[in-house]
Amino acid sequence: MRIMGIDYGDSRVGIAISDAMGWTAQGVRTLANKGGKKLLSELKTVLEELQPEKIVIGLPKNMDGSLGFRADATYAFAEGLKTIFSGEIIFWDERLSTVSAARILNETNTRGKNRKKVLDTVSACIILENYLNSNKF
Repeated sequence: MRIMGIDYGDSRVGIAISDAMGWTAQGVRTLANKGGKKLLSELKTVLEELQPEKIVIGLPKNMDGSLGFRADATYAFAEGLKTIFSGEIIFWDERLSTVSAARILNETNTRGKNRKKVLDTVSACIILENYLNSNKF
């Protein structure tokens, strides 16, 4: 069963996918967030290509566990996603995923335009990996 991970943001949307066994996450791409219909159209193409059975969306939370200011936008995005995806949508705590992604990119010396292109994809991988790891025995 393939599971997709999404890191939703105002400017960019990172996408990751699991392997068929649900053990690992691989980065797919980062889409520019150009608005609801345009983004959903691009996501529909990705969904047709990858055919996930579930989608895990990073849910922004504050360090105290309360919902972050971006939570409403994330929920609204998920509602739009339901118009093109009939599978299960799961929200996953994304606290520190971007910090972890930035640390990984620092360690690999990824800078400049390349960094912006992959930061959200790496964040999506981290969100998905955390979800996959929580379901292992």
